[in-house]
Amino acid sequence: MSENQHELKRGLKPRHVQFIALAGMVGTGIFKGSSDTLNMAGPSVVVAYMIGGLLLFIVMAALGEMATVYPKLNVQTLIHKAFGFRPSFIIGWLYWINWVVVTAVELIAAGSFLQYWFPHIPLWVLSILCAVVIITINLFEVKSYGEMEFWFASIKIFTLVAFIILGAFILVGIFPTDSSASFSNYTAYGGFFPNGLGGMFSAFLVVVFSYGGAELIGVAATETKDSEKVLPKVIKTTVFRVIIFYVLPILIICGIIPWNQVSGQESPFVQVFTLSGLSGAASIMNFVLLTAVLSAANSGIYATSRTLYTMAKNGEAPKVFSKITTKGIPLNGILVTTTFILAGVFLSYLTPDEVISYLMSIPGFTVLIIWIGICLAQLKLRKSYSRKPTFRVKWFPFTTIFGALSLSAIFIAFIFNQNNIIGTVVCLTVLIVLITLSFLVKKPIK
Repeated sequence: MSENQHELKRGLKPRHVQFIALAGMVGTGIFKGSSDTLNMAGPSVVVAYMIGGLLLFIVMAALGEMATVYPKLNVQTLIHKAFGFRPSFIIGWLYWINWVVVTAVELIAAGSFLQYWFPHIPLWVLSILCAVVIITINLFEVKSYGEMEFWFASIKIFTLVAFIILGAFILVGIFPTDSSASFSNYTAYGGFFPNGLGGMFSAFLVVVFSYGGAELIGVAATETKDSEKVLPKVIKTTVFRVIIFYVLPILIICGIIPWNQVSGQESPFVQVFTLSGLSGAASIMNFVLLTAVLSAANSGIYATSRTLYTMAKNGEAPKVFSKITTKGIPLNGILVTTTFILAGVFLSYLTPDEVISYLMSIPGFTVLIIWIGICLAQLKLRKSYSRKPTFRVKWFPFTTIFGALSLSAIFIAFIFNQNNIIGTVVCLTVLIVLITLSFLVKKPIK
């Protein structure tokens, strides 16, 4: 085989990686999920987003440091290097399951957004059409995926910037509306902490899940040009931008609409745009929401195929998934992932909405495991670095230990939260099965 058939190509440019990171985090979590967090915590959810942003920064800083020392390793191989076969096997397959579930649900969501314009076409038809588009994109060179993700993310970010500017104008009275926009809305309806600290901590679980996707930078590391230089810069700027894109819009929403009047039926962004009186506001936001879920699905196909490729290289998945086309694409990984995703789309269509919501707890569960794994890998590998990292986590090891312990506390809270009983049972069952399989599968002989 040629070299191209053994290794992934480094076709991702710095701007691609920057927007892959933003696309992974700025999506349905802010555009739709913000209504859930506001109903749980009211204006105090801003504090939860800021604390979650701090933990995100710690995780990404740890990942960035390791990337400067091991530029050819992604998240999967870093965990393998730190802890060996079994933890890597478990986390790798958890991550694959995570993105299969996410991608299937995102494609169903994409179909539902298309039904806004094509109400007479069945949901499954529109969802399958979306799947075909996204899968086709991933069959081209990795730079095609990066370019598409760049434009998907650009649309979302442009919308958020426009929303922040428009919302600020409404809030200070420059843009007159019939709404009761006022800074007093932050405290007038039960105070800044209307549901107490308990409400804020309940929302905190959703907040951390919303930030999930940041680790895609680590998955993309092996296909990024000059990753040891690019990734630390991208990580530092991305985290601050994401915090801004979450905190500022939430503050604006709470100022324009009393938190207890935020509807769970539609995006609070749609509510604000509607209040502005702009014609076609609903269609504009529907289009943005469509690009958001397509972006997440696009990332899902990429993440699952690359995870299978890495596991196959480590002997944690069948070797057939390690084969690469001349374009540097892990075709077999994409094909098997597509099969499961399409099955998920079909099953999701047949099942009630409640079942989908239970399945959606798996991504949050996996994000916590992955983030804890990144922190622990850095703690383990730091003393054995072969060279001095050009980017270092400040106040090590206390910073990383704080991140790992905080994420573990969130994980425990997730497990014992009565609202997550069914999701917890599903997640723990999957974890037990993977742990069992890790002992049954033979370790590769090095």
